[in-house]
Amino acid sequence: MNLAVFIARRYIVSKKSNNAINIISWISVVAIAVGTGALVIVLSGMNGLTNLVENLYSSFDSDIEITAAKGKVFLPDSAVVEKIKKIKGVNALCYSVEDNALLKYNDKQAIATVKGVSSEFVNMTRFDTLVYEGVFTTKKNNAFYGVFGKGLAFRLGTGLQDMFSPVGVYSPKRGKVASINPEDAFEEIKVYPAGLFSINDEFDFRYMITDISAARQLFGYEKEVSSIELSCDKAIQIESIQAQVQNSVGTNFVVKNKFQQNEVLFKTLKAEKLWTFIILVFILIIGTFNIIGALTMLIIEKKKDISILHNMGADAALIRKVFMTEGFLITVLGAIIGLLLGLLMCWLQQVFGFVRFDAGYVVEAYPVDVRMGDFIAIISVVMLIGFFAAWYPVRIFTNKSIR
Repeated sequence: MNLAVFIARRYIVSKKSNNAINIISWISVVAIAVGTGALVIVLSGMNGLTNLVENLYSSFDSDIEITAAKGKVFLPDSAVVEKIKKIKGVNALCYSVEDNALLKYNDKQAIATVKGVSSEFVNMTRFDTLVYEGVFTTKKNNAFYGVFGKGLAFRLGTGLQDMFSPVGVYSPKRGKVASINPEDAFEEIKVYPAGLFSINDEFDFRYMITDISAARQLFGYEKEVSSIELSCDKAIQIESIQAQVQNSVGTNFVVKNKFQQNEVLFKTLKAEKLWTFIILVFILIIGTFNIIGALTMLIIEKKKDISILHNMGADAALIRKVFMTEGFLITVLGAIIGLLLGLLMCWLQQVFGFVRFDAGYVVEAYPVDVRMGDFIAIISVVMLIGFFAAWYPVRIFTNKSIR
């Protein structure tokens, strides 16, 4: 066994003449363990929240969206569409027409975004998994049906119990309308409630999903679309498919992947995770001050041992290595305990769901996701902090003891 490791291990487990050194050493271990465990738990919780948001948005947003660089709508080129379908990794394609409209039910009304989708939409996005009441239906027997966000349905005061009372949807007619009757300036369709969905307030109070033919009739379009949405094979890099699609459609169109469609949201989640990590690291740094105190007191107590080792031929490098190893052992012990505690808490949350949401959330318990990348980052930071916490007292006080 390495001499420095042997002596350092004896120092960490043996009793000292001053019991305070033992106490401070174990306080150091506990402080590092608590900080490390907190990093594991909090980062895993942030990962779980990000995954939840990503899955919810995946059920609404497509893997790739193609929109016009200028203007709201465009006419899809059948030759280009066929070229896109042949790209390796593109599984399915659907069209959508999206714009704002006025929804009116009895004496209540609300401005909402009406999204008309083709029949492939539900299979591409798994949107039907978000429908918690009713079914996903957009057209039946020449009648238009809509799936409403629960917040929007609440504002209108409508629900599935009113499926025989349609919601009036109004949009200004395109072009000039010569009429003294204000109602002639609006296009109107009737939509029957078929289901209610829930994602978050941004979607629940904003969207109504219906058939694309209903949206075209409402907004005065014939074959135009607002976007072409693609479903892609997860086994293939989405960036590669996106680049090929962009090359196929040209510069007159904007091609966005799922994260670019909600760029602000996902950047915010990443920034929150980063700053949470930084704040917890600062707390961990404060906790490692105990290592400085423990090593300082240990070096002072072991002056006689240092003198004996020096007289027996041990150079300053070996003596420093002994106490650096002592700090390393304290750090490693605390890190291992913290990692195990963090893993245990995450496992308990995954299995039993102790931290739960209130009724009405899309999930019952707070999600957690333990990732290897976070483990590597946590261990690296903890060991780096432990090294610098040990380096200063060892460098300063061993020199004084040797002199």
